[in-house]
Amino acid sequence: MHIEVRGLIKQFGNHLAANQVSFDIHNGKLIGFLGPSGGGKTTILRILAGLEHPDAGDIFFDGVRVNELTPQERHIGFVFQNYALFKHMSVKENIAFGLKVKKRSKAQINERVNELLELTGLKGLEHRLPLQLSGGQRQRVAFARALAPEPQLLLLDEPFAAIDAKVRKELRGWLKETIDRLGITTIFVTHDQDEAVEVADEIMIINHGQIEQKGAPYVIYQYPETPFVAEFIGETNILNEVSVLKGFEHVDEQEQAIVRPEFIEIGYDHEIPQSAPTENGIVRNVTFRGHSWQVEVEVCGLRLFAYRSLERQTPKLGDSIKVLIHRLYVFNKNESYAVENSWKQQLSLRNADYGIVNIR
Repeated sequence: MHIEVRGLIKQFGNHLAANQVSFDIHNGKLIGFLGPSGGGKTTILRILAGLEHPDAGDIFFDGVRVNELTPQERHIGFVFQNYALFKHMSVKENIAFGLKVKKRSKAQINERVNELLELTGLKGLEHRLPLQLSGGQRQRVAFARALAPEPQLLLLDEPFAAIDAKVRKELRGWLKETIDRLGITTIFVTHDQDEAVEVADEIMIINHGQIEQKGAPYVIYQYPETPFVAEFIGETNILNEVSVLKGFEHVDEQEQAIVRPEFIEIGYDHEIPQSAPTENGIVRNVTFRGHSWQVEVEVCGLRLFAYRSLERQTPKLGDSIKVLIHRLYVFNKNESYAVENSWKQQLSLRNADYGIVNIR
């Protein structure tokens, strides 16, 4: 199903939950609505489902305006955060519920339910009640029930929020694989960045009822278009007085910036090129993160954190250490843009003169 939304407005009292929202979603895409709590994600999802009515704007499914259609008439499947399963019904009965409402024959219902039990990995559990299932299994039942009537659009509202971290990660992979196989247009709401990046084909960053940016996760991460996106996506160090840092003297001293930890290189004297415009830093904190050390360094009166491999010498509190910043995202009220360290740009030009390709 191809989705078109034009000029969507929804207000609750003084709160503008959707403010002139417009977007397109192509058939078969898996889209993540990502943003802070209260930003408008769930409201927009519920409007698409027909559970809320917009104050203004139009919604089109495959070119047909659906504003006045009931949820049942929109051919959607909806999965809620809290599963919303019928506690007195077995797994099989829960999955079959929507098919019975549509008055499918017993043979059709059995065939479809068995197909979904296989698809969701629930075969053998069909006679259990929801209370006899794990959280992950219950959510799979909720998915199967939503898919049973063969909807053209699947809407998921924080589908993994009530599940523990390990199972949540397993279900992410399962969901993406399942949606790819079915080819059904899917939208899911989440406030979990890792979840959105791992699962979605595209992400919409929603804040204060507006879409800040829409695009592939990698593109949004690498090229944030607004100050909010630059700060919201990924881990960030917020900087003032950027021009005091070596290699960034050309940045307007009035502008602010963020730097992601992966763009900060920390090391001892022998680990970083002598020609690099490094800052002298002092290690203020070291935290084990499982895959690496998170190192907090004081530089020019600023506190920055970066990551360091477990294979390298472990920094200790109070150590003097070199800090090389490769890239910043500079922003003002209206825009955000990336700025490379001027030394790195000069190095690339010198390497080009010698036929060397700079791959960092």
